[in-house]
Amino acid sequence: MNISSFNALDSNAAAAVLQPCADIDRWVEAIVAARPFASANELLETAATAASPFTEAEIDAALAHHPRIGERAAGSSAEATLSHLEQSGLDIDERIAADLLVGNRAYEERFSRVFLIRAAGRTSEEILAELHRRLANDPATEMAEVGEQLRAIALLRLTSAFDAVPAQ
Repeated sequence: MNISSFNALDSNAAAAVLQPCADIDRWVEAIVAARPFASANELLETAATAASPFTEAEIDAALAHHPRIGERAAGSSAEATLSHLEQSGLDIDERIAADLLVGNRAYEERFSRVFLIRAAGRTSEEILAELHRRLANDPATEMAEVGEQLRAIALLRLTSAFDAVPAQ
């Protein structure tokens, strides 16, 4: 999609483009309301600002749609497709899969939410190391990290939606 086409969409259609990036109503509404954008970079700057920070309630609502790391996203929604693509580059052998399963369970027991990390551009070993490192976080530190990971995922997805379009 190019930025001119995005600017021309009605509010509901524009929201539908943004929702798979981060299913957070306030964030989507802020971006839709800020149109028109002069460039994709301006859209990304607005999105980054609107995501800083996400609230704990927003994070919890958004995480309801995220699969565990190492597990296939359920369904055929745009968000599930994006999650699958983001994790598709991971080489997860049986040992890593078992370690992720144990780590995911420990994380969920400790923090009462799914472990979230931007998988794109990371190896399964790096993700596992981050999972173990973050298990030692206190709840406030971890909430801040989860918010930053969600923001990074949202911006990466948004960039992908507009990456074929040079800044105008």
